[in-house]
Amino acid sequence: MPAAHRCLIFGGLLVVLAVPAFANAPGKQGLANPFYAMDTAFQRGGLSADQQLDLVKELGYAGIAWTETAPAQAVAAAERAEKRGLKMFAIYCQAKVTPEGKLTHSPDLTKLMEALKGRGTIVWLHIGGKGPAFDSLTEKSPLVKTLRDLADVAATNDLRIAVYPHVGEWTAHFADATKLAKIVNHKRFGVTFNLCHCLAMGDEERILGLLDDAKSVLFTATINGADSGVKGGQWNRLIQTLEKGTYDTRIVLRKLKQIEFDGPIGFQGYGIKGDSRSILRPTMEAWRKLSAARE
Repeated sequence: MPAAHRCLIFGGLLVVLAVPAFANAPGKQGLANPFYAMDTAFQRGGLSADQQLDLVKELGYAGIAWTETAPAQAVAAAERAEKRGLKMFAIYCQAKVTPEGKLTHSPDLTKLMEALKGRGTIVWLHIGGKGPAFDSLTEKSPLVKTLRDLADVAATNDLRIAVYPHVGEWTAHFADATKLAKIVNHKRFGVTFNLCHCLAMGDEERILGLLDDAKSVLFTATINGADSGVKGGQWNRLIQTLEKGTYDTRIVLRKLKQIEFDGPIGFQGYGIKGDSRSILRPTMEAWRKLSAARE
């Protein structure tokens, strides 16, 4: 086993001690990625908006993900989070595409990005509709140009855009979202890995290869507890608190570590029954154990 050396002085004598090198070896440390909570996990009855953010902070999350709203309201939410030392890592925004490649989205999307300027927030773009075949897209396709223009707006405001794969939408498959991001080929345009949607689309056995392929355009990932072998929108089995489920979430985390992904990782809490604390606390406890693992 390779060893490092530590020098100590005893009674004026220099003593050199051999120390196993794995203590500081690359790849042997735990995950240092920021871990944030999606608003699906904490926007629940019983707590005010301020109390929800207080809880997120108390439990040790690095920040939040939000859902598209009017620009002024989004900024207000970001500022409330920032007062607590929390970052708005992402905001979930809707778009739709036609088979001809025409993209529509909220008329306030550009204003939203301008309002969030300088915060480094990722604009999650979930793209519904029945868009064109992915194999038909090229860098000259009108849709690709439209997405590149949006990425330019994001860049101007120190933001990034990441496709959010979602069951039932044009970019439901993570592989297709990754392909799209590579065709757009803009440093501010990438993709999100969503464990629950990837499992629901039947891609469980492909996850390692999919993450390998996406590493150059992967901006963030979302995880949660889930059951293995489940396809379709069985969300009560595909979205659980992080310590639950038969799917080994370490598979994803080890691969993220292997590909040297250092971006933020979020917790998806959509549809989980219970109050905010009963969802967020066991998830954070599980995250601390999983992220501290050396392998």
